[in-house]
Amino acid sequence: MTTAVVAPFRFFSLQVVRARRIGSSLVRVTFAGPDLEHFFSDGHDQSLSLFLPHPGQREPQVPFELGDGWWQGWRELPDDVRAVMRSYTLRALRRDPDEIDVDFVLHAPAGPASAWAARAAVGDRVVLLGPAVADNRAIRFRPPRDTDLVVLWGDETALPAISSILETLPAGLRVRAWIEAHDSGNVHELTSPADAEVTWLHAGQSLHALRAARLPVAAHPYVWIAGESGSVKALRRLFVGERGIDRRRVTFVGYWRQGLSEEQLREQE
Repeated sequence: MTTAVVAPFRFFSLQVVRARRIGSSLVRVTFAGPDLEHFFSDGHDQSLSLFLPHPGQREPQVPFELGDGWWQGWRELPDDVRAVMRSYTLRALRRDPDEIDVDFVLHAPAGPASAWAARAAVGDRVVLLGPAVADNRAIRFRPPRDTDLVVLWGDETALPAISSILETLPAGLRVRAWIEAHDSGNVHELTSPADAEVTWLHAGQSLHALRAARLPVAAHPYVWIAGESGSVKALRRLFVGERGIDRRRVTFVGYWRQGLSEEQLREQE
């Protein structure tokens, strides 16, 4: 069993048990392992850090035995040895047996994570840094109790979170969601017990579409937007500056940035 890091997060040693295409450029990988009995999350957009091996490695190299010093130890490993680290959103957690699903967007040309997901096979090993406490700071979707309208926007990287959010919102709650798809083969029906309308957009149409959209009259709206950082910032300005929504009721998360790898993005943080 891997060692804990700092509560409420810890490392989990996992293996692939299933991998299947759920869209023309989307792959759902299911992971399992005895460590998952210690994995807990009540969030609908739970963020995870996934560590992947390089081609030819049997398992990812992460010095989690260093405890709190793992980060510095990981950074000091040679580039071709150090595990590839990428941020993902939990799609689903199941018990009996303990399993989690993570959805990957495939790119061309493929980066290291996209290439790994495209060839993922049963038995492949990964390491996950995830929650050991159900309510943790890596959960961002937190609508206030008085929310009477939920507005969602995301690109394909936010699709797992949006899907999970829609599935768990209560009946009768009004929800308007927009999803930007770079690949039309990823468009599919999403279900929700809520009073939800989901609109799929072509890449680059979001700002115009949301500026023109008519939202239901609401006293206490809540907005959640996630995806490419530039788009997220522009849409936040739209909702706060143009639509007058209280900035404290707008959650925005940049999952990636156009033209930058995750390593480059982390260096700028």
